[in-house]
Amino acid sequence: MTTNPLNSLILEQISHICEQYSIESRILEDFADFVIKNHRKKSPKPSLTKSKTTATTTVPKVKPLTLTQLKQAVYAYFEVSNTTELKKSSMFQMATRAFDNINLSQRESWEVIYRKYIGILPEEDYEQGKDCINGINIFKYFRPYRVFDLDPNTASKEDIKNAYYRLSKIYHPDNQETGNSHIFDRLTVMYKSITTEIK
Repeated sequence: MTTNPLNSLILEQISHICEQYSIESRILEDFADFVIKNHRKKSPKPSLTKSKTTATTTVPKVKPLTLTQLKQAVYAYFEVSNTTELKKSSMFQMATRAFDNINLSQRESWEVIYRKYIGILPEEDYEQGKDCINGINIFKYFRPYRVFDLDPNTASKEDIKNAYYRLSKIYHPDNQETGNSHIFDRLTVMYKSITTEIK
């Protein structure tokens, strides 16, 4: 007969929880046993370039939008029907004034506009690579809350600060293993942009 490794204090608490929430005691006993056996083990280091979602699951490949789909999305955003109307749109002209080399005969320009005003291209969501944090390329997209893994509706200044410092430790140029000055500078810009929004 095997002896129960849980002491009487733990067993009493398990019994109390089971009565209160109608849970089988065996479930909590197994969990308590697991915690006792594993509480000193170190968690595996998370990947620096994968999001929480992609660290444990494989994200299926998504087909890129066709050029027609890109154009239709941009037309809808700027409330026009075609490229000729788009070029004449004062809203579009103002929106793209700061862009360099917008050429509507090239797919890349449509992608730039889509990224800026519509959202993440389906094939680039959960992207992986050296410039990606939490599944997004930080040089293609300016999505601070996604990069910092925070909810924009609930994140406090302290949450943002903690997230920024956590990433700074990884990407600060002084870190000889993972430091990257370009990524660090981009993170700093993102941090400043959202902390100024919160009072």
